[in-house]
Amino acid sequence: MTEAAATQGTEHPAYLAHQFADEAQQFEAASLGMWVFLVTEVAFFGALFACYTIYRHLYFAGFEAGSRLLDWRFGATNTAVLIGSSFTMAMAVRAGQLGRRKGIIGWLTVTMILAVLFLFFKFNFEWAHDYHERLIPGFGFSHPGVHSPAVQLFFCFYFFMTGLHAMHIIVGLGIMAVLLWMAMRGKFDSGHFTAIENTGLYWHFVDIVWIFLFPLLYLVGGRY
Repeated sequence: MTEAAATQGTEHPAYLAHQFADEAQQFEAASLGMWVFLVTEVAFFGALFACYTIYRHLYFAGFEAGSRLLDWRFGATNTAVLIGSSFTMAMAVRAGQLGRRKGIIGWLTVTMILAVLFLFFKFNFEWAHDYHERLIPGFGFSHPGVHSPAVQLFFCFYFFMTGLHAMHIIVGLGIMAVLLWMAMRGKFDSGHFTAIENTGLYWHFVDIVWIFLFPLLYLVGGRY
């Protein structure tokens, strides 16, 4: 065995990739990669928000009429669910920093339950109701008001933006399922929790996006 190989075998933990000198460098590289990814996500959703804002300004009456067809109580409930999931995800990250295996498993499990609850409300109540009320563009959309074209445009934005957000939640659930499996196998400790922390950053971003979506879509023109 060469000296270099012996050094690598004694100084590099199993989870340390060969291209990094130490755990701190690997952690910083992973964090930088996640932040770069989140910047691209901000740019993507920012473009969507900008397009929505422009069309809402051009067809405000129609967008307001469309918004009033949504049940803001479902939106508010899902907002509370996601805020709760942000807290539980933060606790999972903290448990990872402290190397508490049971804490990681428990908090990740609760976060996943809240994420599934969000999707359950979205699919089984909101979107099912919209389908029965014929509010899905391209699927027999029907609105008798004078602003029908603008209302349909509003629902195009609504389903695209909330659908894209739901896809991010499903991706997050998949990532958390992998983390949960890894935690059960004892893959994390106080010196190795980068994957949990980066997933926490991703999940907080998903939550923040919804916090913007809720007033933009559900509260156009206010509620009296």
